[in-house]
Amino acid sequence: MDRDAIFAARDRLAQHARRTPLLESPFLNEIAGRRVLVKAECLQHTGSFKFRGAWSALTALPAEKRANGVCAVSSGNHAQGVAMAAQMMGVPATIVMPADAPRLKIENTRAYGAEVVLYDRATVDRDALVRQVAEERGQHVIMPFDDADVIAGQGTVGLEIAEQAAELGITRAHVLVCCGGGGLTAGIATALHATAPDMRVHPAEPEGFDDVARSLSTGTRQMNSVRSGSICDAILTPESGDLTWPIMRDLCGAGAVVSDDMALDAVAAAFQRLKLVVEPGGAVALAAALWALPDGVAADVPVIAVATGGNVDADIFARALERL
Repeated sequence: MDRDAIFAARDRLAQHARRTPLLESPFLNEIAGRRVLVKAECLQHTGSFKFRGAWSALTALPAEKRANGVCAVSSGNHAQGVAMAAQMMGVPATIVMPADAPRLKIENTRAYGAEVVLYDRATVDRDALVRQVAEERGQHVIMPFDDADVIAGQGTVGLEIAEQAAELGITRAHVLVCCGGGGLTAGIATALHATAPDMRVHPAEPEGFDDVARSLSTGTRQMNSVRSGSICDAILTPESGDLTWPIMRDLCGAGAVVSDDMALDAVAAAFQRLKLVVEPGGAVALAAALWALPDGVAADVPVIAVATGGNVDADIFARALERL
């Protein structure tokens, strides 16, 4: 996984993925006490950056490997990305999803034509289950983050950040990325290391699921002790990946950790100030930019927060807006 893989993924994504905007609000700048820009990946196809990695991975597969279709495991955003990409390419898709995933994400995945297999995330080994399901169907597995082609696709977000920030005269920044398994974080870090080396990536995670922040602090990969218990469902993973962790270890700065309440406040702020609909897991980076910056973030340097997804159930979104 290197810059060439990311540029190749960008070529495959051309005319298929959206170039999402980099937005700014003086009200958010005032809250943070610095310049804050938001990369609105919640406006990507399927409402999440995950379409990039899914399309990158599917288009990198030889035709014979796509013949029986693809299989993926996801709480919802990777699920929808793979389902839509597979539908566009005319191949079957089977998606293994936790039963407690937001209803909207399950329904959307089915609407894209995928078969959905539900499981209990608290008791079932999801990786073992997806391998079993894929073997039964003879399908190729596209993992949500620990896949070089997926990471390369997510890295195209970093290429766009570098280009769009430069257009605004910004060449130095701290880039906060909502982080679960680390595919997006690793991809953006790799892209920026190659194209904008004065931009430092920091993972942002929910309290109780801050394995990457702890891993960066200790220098060894850590695991989360629980599998559920946060409204930030999009980024609840047991640990980072075999591919993603070394990249983050080598290229990322300290991680940020935010509470569920902060995430809800960030959902409300994104709607009120930017007119964006963002899910809690997709708002963690913005929450960190506003209220929980990690160690090592210089006071006079802009912060860019990636709003990674907008697939939020109506009741959760209503809870967030009640906080305004």
